[in-house]
Amino acid sequence: MAYLVESGFCVNLTATGNVVATTDCTLLGFYVNSTTTGTLVLRRGGSGGTALCGTITPAIGFHRFPAQAPGGLHATIANTLDVTFFVVAGIV
Repeated sequence: MAYLVESGFCVNLTATGNVVATTDCTLLGFYVNSTTTGTLVLRRGGSGGTALCGTITPAIGFHRFPAQAPGGLHATIANTLDVTFFVVAGIV
């Protein structure tokens, strides 16, 4: 079954951590609130899971990043980065 989702709940992180701990989810995108050469790596299935991307050095603003994350979504943040993720839980 296909879904068209244009909204999700938001999770703000300023340090490495789980966006969604262990629940399957779909990432819609993320908004970088502030950064000082901050970097971001997204992984599905926790901190040791499969990387969804290489290292991103995002600019301030919204970044569309539709991706499925079975088993949860983890963000590794380096340097200074304040980012809000928009996620739909339970849909992969």
